[in-house]
Amino acid sequence: MRKPHGTIIEIHWRRCDERGFPPGLSPVPAGPDGATMMPAVLWWSTVLGILALLAFDYFFHVRRAHVPGLSEAAVWSSIYVGIALLFGVGVLIFGGGAMGAEYFAGYVTEKALSIDNLFVFLVIMTSFRVPRADQQKVLLFGITISLIVRTAFIFLGATLINTFAWVFYVFGVVLLMTAGNIVTHRDSDERSADNVMVRLARRLFPTSDVYDGDKLFTVVDGRRVMTPMVLVMAAIGSTDILFALDSIPAIFGLTQNTYVVFTATAFSLLGLRQLYFLLNGLLDRLVYLSFGLAAILAFIGVKLILHALHENNVPFINDGEPVPVVEISTGVSLVVIIGVLVVTVIASLTSAKGRAVNLVAAARRHATEYLTCETDPAVREDIFQKLLAEEAQLRRLPEKYRARIREEEKLMALLRRAHADHEAAAVAGRRSSG
Repeated sequence: MRKPHGTIIEIHWRRCDERGFPPGLSPVPAGPDGATMMPAVLWWSTVLGILALLAFDYFFHVRRAHVPGLSEAAVWSSIYVGIALLFGVGVLIFGGGAMGAEYFAGYVTEKALSIDNLFVFLVIMTSFRVPRADQQKVLLFGITISLIVRTAFIFLGATLINTFAWVFYVFGVVLLMTAGNIVTHRDSDERSADNVMVRLARRLFPTSDVYDGDKLFTVVDGRRVMTPMVLVMAAIGSTDILFALDSIPAIFGLTQNTYVVFTATAFSLLGLRQLYFLLNGLLDRLVYLSFGLAAILAFIGVKLILHALHENNVPFINDGEPVPVVEISTGVSLVVIIGVLVVTVIASLTSAKGRAVNLVAAARRHATEYLTCETDPAVREDIFQKLLAEEAQLRRLPEKYRARIREEEKLMALLRRAHADHEAAAVAGRRSSG
């Protein structure tokens, strides 16, 4: 018998089946040659590598409170994306074209869904007025919790898939319902900052009203109390669980290889902190991203249901026999996902609605910063000048958008407060100089 040729890793890649379970975690018995399992050394080296990247992120970036500049965020975002792409090339070389396509399709999908997470993170941190210099630590906490929760869901999902074939139907329906919910409830993220976990934390533990740097606890009147930072992390951690309920079925619709699911998910989360600061001014302008994500989730939901029909063993569907339907290949899925994202981004950035939403978000942000800023008067004046420039651009928008903006009472009240505060500061300055 001819011996297999190639490196040890190559041989392991060839021998493993599409499930990719680590030793001891497979819900189905492994064959005598271990064909159903990925090598343990590959799993452990991957996990250790991801933990090392998280540790590096904390000790070399997050531990020192600061606001990353655009160049710093761009460089490190590129590095993390580069690491993910290089890993994908490794999967392509050692695992073959099919496995490589599954990884890249999963990575792109999870990255897009992770960017959607940033919208909620932004809402939460704005609602709690987290100091900008401390937002990095909150983001890294959110990423770590996301990784832990999604890892648990990945192995739970893999166990269910390999035990019950009908789970594909459930995942498909969940994704279709999620897609519909995204389109019909696009503004529901605003409620995320005050969810059950936050209300429970407020009720059980005394909480201060002010931050003490990035500390979780502080002392007020001789009593140890929580800072708002704990509430922020509770809000982000609990919303991460909800996001995992959407993202894990989505990637299982592209591949059932547990190792590929895990690595694509992990690498999509790494670098999300840097991406937040890189895209901070752009996030609000991606007005059609929700429609793009809904289309992707609906597409994967249909793909899952078709796969479930193809592998059907549910008694009341076709008498428990497989249904001869067309299955969507991973290559087609990758093309569709990338195509939808490209169209979504281009439409968002070039549309008048995108420009209007971006200007409104920037004006709201700068008005809030001006009213809450208590540092150097020169810094406040710089913020106010940015606000004036954005208001001038708002006045040049088409009338239908200006009319909608005038109807936003909270925004108009916020702008009036900023102008009144600036006028009061100017009067006080003239009196002091006179």
